[in-house]
Amino acid sequence: MIKHATIAISVTIIGTVVTATAAEAAAAQPVIEAKSAILIEASTGAVLLETNPDQPMPPASMTKMMTEYIVLERIKSGSLKEEEQVVVSPYATKIGGSGQLLAAGEKQTVGNLMKELGIYSGNDAAIALAEHVSGSEEEFVKLMNQTAEKLGMKNAHFINATGMPREDMGTHQPADGGETVMSARDTAVLARHLVRDHPEILDVSKIPSLKFRERDSSPMINWNWMLEGNRNVANFRKFVYEGMDGLKTGHTDDAGHCFTGTAERNGMRLISVVMGTASMSKQFEETRKLMDYGFQRFSIATVLPRGSAIQVAKTVPVQDGAKEELSVVTDSDVQMVVAKDEPPALKFQLSAANGLAAPVHKGSKAGTVTVSYGDQVREVNLLADEDVEKASWIKRLAKSIGLLWQSLLASIGGGGKA
Repeated sequence: MIKHATIAISVTIIGTVVTATAAEAAAAQPVIEAKSAILIEASTGAVLLETNPDQPMPPASMTKMMTEYIVLERIKSGSLKEEEQVVVSPYATKIGGSGQLLAAGEKQTVGNLMKELGIYSGNDAAIALAEHVSGSEEEFVKLMNQTAEKLGMKNAHFINATGMPREDMGTHQPADGGETVMSARDTAVLARHLVRDHPEILDVSKIPSLKFRERDSSPMINWNWMLEGNRNVANFRKFVYEGMDGLKTGHTDDAGHCFTGTAERNGMRLISVVMGTASMSKQFEETRKLMDYGFQRFSIATVLPRGSAIQVAKTVPVQDGAKEELSVVTDSDVQMVVAKDEPPALKFQLSAANGLAAPVHKGSKAGTVTVSYGDQVREVNLLADEDVEKASWIKRLAKSIGLLWQSLLASIGGGGKA
């Protein structure tokens, strides 16, 4: 069953009561013909549509996104260089499946292997890179599982760098049992980190075709037929999707046809995952449904402009001030993914600065407010919108005496009770 991300709630937004309902959105939701699927917006992580998103399933070659992420992390840290030479092992050349472009003992740069991995889904390139980074695929797999935990992938487990089934690993099968699995949500989390932490991956994943070596008779053809760069390729034209520039396909008998797609339009990037579709064409057709739903139904909007006075947090208390309360406003815009033509129903939680005492100068921090909408949560600072001078000593003394009398009277009143 597909669940919509928007929760129907009614709150006060800067003095205006609005109610958001998911009824209209639910009516427009597409039926996704996949065992599992999810659609998220990349900058916020907001879930726009999901069906069976947390079921661990074999991801096939979508596994290679983790291999790419770890290699790019090493390059970013400086411990690995794109021009570094990798010596290809016999095991990497014998793995079979997609790729099969490398020879035992051949030297290729990290950068070239990443292109084979990202464009042609090369199993040989994945293993060569894993062995180069960690000494063996087995040690690299430990790093993959550690990274999955760090990224918050709750239902992921890796046994190799390729996504191939255990039975196809020959004598290199790990001793701990099991297969590689990820849920659609895990896969979306990984893809989001990949495109946000390392946007350069898109420079590779968007390439429709490329010769691995200049002397090669034919180029590597990208398995992602939806790439916008395929718009002039007759065989793929019907699959092409505007803004599509990644990310990773996958297929085994157990996994079915899987695809993690990403596309950007009008400044909004979506990431979709479909797992267990019936055919290669079907994985792209279902991805199109998800993407169309996301781009047609949602947009990124400023739900709270900078300098807003929030109804539930217009003022905060001030100690020893000429005024007892201080007017506050937000210090920055708050942007969220919202349904188009539907007022967002926001929830607020105020956290005033502890012990805020006069004098307070306009523009100084006076607390924070947490803004929530569905599964999206943002925290924004509240700034003083006015100066509040310290109260005179006479006023402070009078207030102290008044508080003392209140305390005494309360004590006397309390003591007279049976």
